[in-house]
Amino acid sequence: MSNIELRQITKDFPGVTALKDVSFSVKDGEFFVLLGPTGAGKTTSLRVISGLERQDEGSVLFDGAPVDALTPADRDVAFVFQQYSLYPTMSVYDNLAFPLRAPLRRVPEPEIRKRVEEAAEKLRISHLLKRKTAHLSGGEMQRVSIGRAIVRNPRVFLMDEPLSNLDAKLREALRVELKHLQKTQGSTTLFVTHDQIEALTMADRIAVLSEGRIIQEGTPDDIYDRPATTYVAQLVGTPRINLFEASRENGTVRVKGSELHIPAPIATLPASFLLGIRPEDVKPDPGGQFGGTVVLTEPLGVETILHIESGEQTLLCLVPGMTSLRLGGEVRFNIVQEKLHCFGLDRKRVAS
Repeated sequence: MSNIELRQITKDFPGVTALKDVSFSVKDGEFFVLLGPTGAGKTTSLRVISGLERQDEGSVLFDGAPVDALTPADRDVAFVFQQYSLYPTMSVYDNLAFPLRAPLRRVPEPEIRKRVEEAAEKLRISHLLKRKTAHLSGGEMQRVSIGRAIVRNPRVFLMDEPLSNLDAKLREALRVELKHLQKTQGSTTLFVTHDQIEALTMADRIAVLSEGRIIQEGTPDDIYDRPATTYVAQLVGTPRINLFEASRENGTVRVKGSELHIPAPIATLPASFLLGIRPEDVKPDPGGQFGGTVVLTEPLGVETILHIESGEQTLLCLVPGMTSLRLGGEVRFNIVQEKLHCFGLDRKRVAS
């Protein structure tokens, strides 16, 4: 396995800059996630690392050595695509064996069988080895696609939204399996997704991309609890963070258009700023400091989302399980003041 480093990578396409001065590193054995919306530059980053695209500026290093002059084959990376890229007329066994039978590798057949059977066992597809891939379900095809990467024992795994075509329950199951597999193998993995749940649950570290730039890099806790900008704060977390215009008044924070007066969490707050409150930090309490009206409930079984109207503002509130609160009913609540997020009007986090 390898350490991967990108140094000041810039990549232009006609009419658009896909990557602008992008730098980050992936440690040996780390599960690193690139998170961002469509068009952020995630796939381009993978293609530059693999050698499928050549950057205009900057350098890619494996274990401290530049690989910019190496072909994709010589870089020894395994790419798992969103589309399964399997041969439908071939068996699962032959699809898994295909990369090992390439002229550049010429792996002996006994070794191929050993690697294929080991990968199939890890991915729980041993019973499918004789079946044609055209007759597999989406989840089975994605397992085979991942297996084709595993059999190669590459320096690094590059995964481009491999779970996005699957239904929600299967995505959840494969997230767990993929993370477990990566940890047991100790493989260096760079995983691309637009799904913040995938990023938060799977990553050792996350880099948030927007319009070809790294906005923030850190652990899932860093990204969620200490977002560097309002963009990051709104990108992660379900339901989305409450974000209000606010002002500092005599040591308190006043939310514009509401009766919310909260003790100032930071002594150096600017006169006007943006206040972020995570929905789980709005706590219904009969003796709560604040009051409002329930204007919408979204019962999800394990939790319920409440929409609480306070003056002209509406707060999202996340409570466990079902709730006895009803539409139009009054509700008292508290706000966890240690968890408030303050951003300047430039939308960057205000340091405490």
